[in-house]
Amino acid sequence: MSAPPQGPCVTAGVTDRPPCACGRPILGARADARYCSARCRQRAYRARRARVDEGARIRAPRAQTIYECPGCSERRLGEQRCEDCGIFCRRIGPGGACPHCDEPVLISDLVDLPG
Repeated sequence: MSAPPQGPCVTAGVTDRPPCACGRPILGARADARYCSARCRQRAYRARRARVDEGARIRAPRAQTIYECPGCSERRLGEQRCEDCGIFCRRIGPGGACPHCDEPVLISDLVDLPG
């Protein structure tokens, strides 16, 4: 019988894992572990979500949003439900109350916004 070949361990590339994103080694029995702790896993998840949400439009708070009733076409500031019709209104954009007549006014009605 011949002796086994001398050299690096055959499983060296399989068991050696890259370190966690924080730089610490990944310990544990799971071969598919990617993070060193639950904290690092949560941090990576939040970073991925932040990248996804960067392209999302930023909405105005409800108190600064104009809603329009699909039934009576009345505009309301910060009220999602029409008191007269009893149905939910659709959001049409950010705005506020007119300083002269106290009616809800869209910002886009006052200023020519691009796109």
